[in-house]
Amino acid sequence: MPPSSDRTPDENSIRHFRNRMTETGTLKRVMKAFDWQLHKKGYIPMSGQIIDASLVPAPKQRNTDDERQAIKDGKSAQDIWPDDPAKAAQKDTDARWTLKIGGKVRYKNGKPLPMIALPVFGYKSHISIDRRYGFIRAGEVTSAAHADGRMLRHVIAENSSSEVWADTAYRSGTNETWLADRMLTSRIHRRKPKGKPMPRATARANATKSAIRARIEHV
Repeated sequence: MPPSSDRTPDENSIRHFRNRMTETGTLKRVMKAFDWQLHKKGYIPMSGQIIDASLVPAPKQRNTDDERQAIKDGKSAQDIWPDDPAKAAQKDTDARWTLKIGGKVRYKNGKPLPMIALPVFGYKSHISIDRRYGFIRAGEVTSAAHADGRMLRHVIAENSSSEVWADTAYRSGTNETWLADRMLTSRIHRRKPKGKPMPRATARANATKSAIRARIEHV
């Protein structure tokens, strides 16, 4: 363990380290090595998997309109600031803005109040865990603006059980077909029908799924 007087790496140092790990494929090799160690110790995934994504805020950037447009066009920091390598090293061109919808539904006079939407700049960490042991079996990082459901197939891990739990953000016809084609059983929450009350059977099924899916919130 390093001495307590050692400097803690800042956000940019961690970001550069993560990017290098991803670009060279080292991160995937580390995950495979970790998974191999789990198997050796008897932690074999046999109870299905739970999938979720969490927002990871990043330092907000102060850029001009032209610089923001260049970032949207996919240009790297080195391309945008070629004459200022020190500035380019401090710029994050991968993070994006999104809205985080949070808070429980509150009612006034029997009518639901609007949900709170908070802007967040940063990334999303997409993971899948083994239902029984809670170990992370697969993970991917995207910008905060990336849709959760599009990452389902990228974080499905090996598991002797076919069951897959996730919230409504992952339910789509494409994902349901993809799971069925691989003989995986969808335990993904169902959405409330538009303009109609939630059927009682669906609400009960979602509640049962939530009791299991909540385990990923502690990882």
